[in-house]
Amino acid sequence: MQSTCINLDELQPPVYVLRLGHRPKRDKRVTTHVLLVARAFGARGAYIAEVVDEELAARFRKVLERWGGASYFQLEMGVDPVKLVKKWRGEGGCVVHLTMYGLPVDEVVDRIRSCSKVLVIVGAEKVPRIFYEISDFNVAIGNQPHSEVSALAIFLDRLWQGRELRLCFPDAKLLIEPSERGKKVIKLG
Repeated sequence: MQSTCINLDELQPPVYVLRLGHRPKRDKRVTTHVLLVARAFGARGAYIAEVVDEELAARFRKVLERWGGASYFQLEMGVDPVKLVKKWRGEGGCVVHLTMYGLPVDEVVDRIRSCSKVLVIVGAEKVPRIFYEISDFNVAIGNQPHSEVSALAIFLDRLWQGRELRLCFPDAKLLIEPSERGKKVIKLG
């Protein structure tokens, strides 16, 4: 199984996720799932806008410690999202805002692949208009209401054309052995 693994460095450009509008009491499961998808699908880190949620960070650190990624996945909370986006663009990175009002992912994904690094914005509550204006790409994963978690997963899968599904984490303590039936978890080290 290890021979089918790919290294994170094989997924280019590097991607980070900016989560807007996290409400700790209401959004803890959804934001956790945004982070889980970001990590599992090859993002290098995530930013939580304006809010510091230590419970969320602690839960996610446990995932990183068990399943891998603690050595590279960066989680930063309480960031000013507009400043982050402007800084990202000023450093030559591309900003992708996932919204059902954007252009179809298949029409823009090739252009996004040519970016030196990518910041993907996913919202919670209503996204302020400024993010539509300061993003390089407003990208739609379909034009129907859907989850930001599913949009992020589909976007990353289209960006990396399925290669991220073979991503392995060298610092993982647990590993799933694929099985037609049943569950097999291998404890490493």
